[in-house]
Amino acid sequence: MKRPIMIELDAPPASPAEAPPVVDVPAAQEMPQGRAMQIAARLAARPRSKITRFFWQATTALLGFLITIAAWQFVDGLFAANPILGWVATVLLGVFLFAAFLVTMREVAAFARLGRLDKIQHEVAEAVQNDRLEGARSVVKRLQKLYAGREDLQWALSKLKERGPEQLDTSTLILMAETELMGPLDAAARLEVEAAARTVGTITAIVPLALADVATALIANIRMIRRVAEIYGGRAGALGAIRLARTVMTHLVATGAVAAGDDLIDTVAGGHVAAKLSRRFGEGVVNGALTARVGIAAMEVCRPMPFAALPRPKVRSLTGRALSGVFSKSKDD
Repeated sequence: MKRPIMIELDAPPASPAEAPPVVDVPAAQEMPQGRAMQIAARLAARPRSKITRFFWQATTALLGFLITIAAWQFVDGLFAANPILGWVATVLLGVFLFAAFLVTMREVAAFARLGRLDKIQHEVAEAVQNDRLEGARSVVKRLQKLYAGREDLQWALSKLKERGPEQLDTSTLILMAETELMGPLDAAARLEVEAAARTVGTITAIVPLALADVATALIANIRMIRRVAEIYGGRAGALGAIRLARTVMTHLVATGAVAAGDDLIDTVAGGHVAAKLSRRFGEGVVNGALTARVGIAAMEVCRPMPFAALPRPKVRSLTGRALSGVFSKSKDD
């Protein structure tokens, strides 16, 4: 039988009262991650394979051919049965084809407007980089022509037209054009971003249906990107909005900006506090913040001039204004 062993301690044992407090570190899976926005961004940015594109092109061509043959046989049958009904069907078919032509032309014009914004962006960067005053004057004239029909920019356009020719420095002229023209447009774009962030955050928090938050995030972000493009003069159609959304989301996914980063530390912390009350509240806060980040990226893509004279919007400020009163505590609490 073994005898008990006595171990002598040099220092007296510490009492439980002197023990250091246990730090409550939340597990990674308990922290809100904004899963709805991350899934929506990856769905929008997922590249399509050539085989899938070829399949859908072939399917569209086949369906178009079958619909055309069916419509022709239907009209021909009406002519054989009753000429009056045949002419009515012919007129209705012609109206449909004319409407389809108008929709197609609208989409083509939308792509042209987006391309014009992209071209102005490159001209502004080239003029500033090469310090070309003539290039700066040319791009300012293009901006004035782009916004000539905007009632909300008439005062800014008149001021730029009056003071622009006096500027003899490239950077000064570009900065003046940005200050006068982009200021009101940036304010309107921020309102659209805040509205989208509020919608995504609220729906995520209160709708318990599976994948409803993902669908809401995807639809709200596409609508937001389309509205931001319209504000900056690049009104996009349905296909143009989808293509623009893919461009923005691809950029965000490639740079890792759909994950919670340094500019979202306070928001994630606030989301964790809300998650202690409700898991979906925490996800709503982070999804709203990620929507704001997508909105800022859309502003950078659609804005015809880079942010230089005017400050670039911050995710923290946009999220704070968008979600103010939605997830914040009351004064009594």
